[in-house]
Amino acid sequence: MPQAAAHILVPLILMSLIRDFWIRRKGKKSFPLHYVLIAGIAGIIPDLDVLAYWGLYFSGFTIEQVHRTFIHSIFIVLIFLVLALLTSHEKIPQLGRHKLRISIIFLMMAFGTLIHLILDALLAGYIMPLYPFSQFAIGVNLFGYLPLSLEAIAAPCLDAGLMVFYLIYLEMKHKISDFI
Repeated sequence: MPQAAAHILVPLILMSLIRDFWIRRKGKKSFPLHYVLIAGIAGIIPDLDVLAYWGLYFSGFTIEQVHRTFIHSIFIVLIFLVLALLTSHEKIPQLGRHKLRISIIFLMMAFGTLIHLILDALLAGYIMPLYPFSQFAIGVNLFGYLPLSLEAIAAPCLDAGLMVFYLIYLEMKHKISDFI
């Protein structure tokens, strides 16, 4: 399964690219990096069910009964999208000194959780996108096609590669070494 770093870095990288190459070209310069950070952090929201498992373990639940169930369904993404729509009114105050819009925060949360689901389905096993209404499962499990000895190191290597890519991108695009 992709580890927490990949679940954070992939939405972070994708939203950074969208921000730098698509949103900026559209003339929308008011898209603070805080939104990118929120999308990245939201990438680990579906794995909060592991915390639930820790509490339910003593009641006899197995990890399979808890992990990759409701929070790994498309309904979490839809909840965030509905919240984004409900809070998109201009009357709702903006947050912080950067005037973050609550509706965009929920949109970033939907993006991060959707990317998490895609990563889990593509790389490691399956997800049940319609849980609890259906046990239908989808997944490609690309890590499963690797030899056993490589499968064990695939997720850490992915994390390292993503981190190196993101740091190089930040240096090339935003000159982060100027801030060191």
